[in-house]
Amino acid sequence: MTSLTTNTDLIKKFGKYSIFTGFLLILLGITGVMLPEIMSIETTLFVASFMLVGSIFWAIHTFKYSRTSVMDWLKPLILLIVGTVLLFNPGLGIAALGLFLAFYLMLDAFSSFSMAQILYPDKGWGWMLINGFISLLLSLLFLFGWPQSSLWLVGLFVAISLFFDGLSLVIIGWIAKST
Repeated sequence: MTSLTTNTDLIKKFGKYSIFTGFLLILLGITGVMLPEIMSIETTLFVASFMLVGSIFWAIHTFKYSRTSVMDWLKPLILLIVGTVLLFNPGLGIAALGLFLAFYLMLDAFSSFSMAQILYPDKGWGWMLINGFISLLLSLLFLFGWPQSSLWLVGLFVAISLFFDGLSLVIIGWIAKST
């Protein structure tokens, strides 16, 4: 079986539900771009709820299989504490996520600069350099306005990601319908 056949088979699995889901994600993304602060809070509450559920599952696992040491209870306890703090004070989570994104974008910028240097003078090195400058600019945007800028930047980034996820699903769903 060739990769073309595999890709065609995979695309056929997408259908009307992919298009519907894609449109919902696009709508959510557009809403998030218009209301990035609310999207930031929703994102933090989403992460907090997963931490709380994870703490419960981890505590059950620890109780059933490894309650021999106090250290075994450390992970579910930390998940419970951090999840609870984020749930009742999502601003801390938004600020932490903003700082994390700033450092990630800074690393991405330096990685792009390094790749541009490696590729120079071949084709594409300039695009890699531009990508590095954009990542550096976004990182500095987070850092210079931190923590206040995190409130809208985190939501904006999540909203843009949801929009393009939805757009991809819609396009692949339409391709699946036409094959």
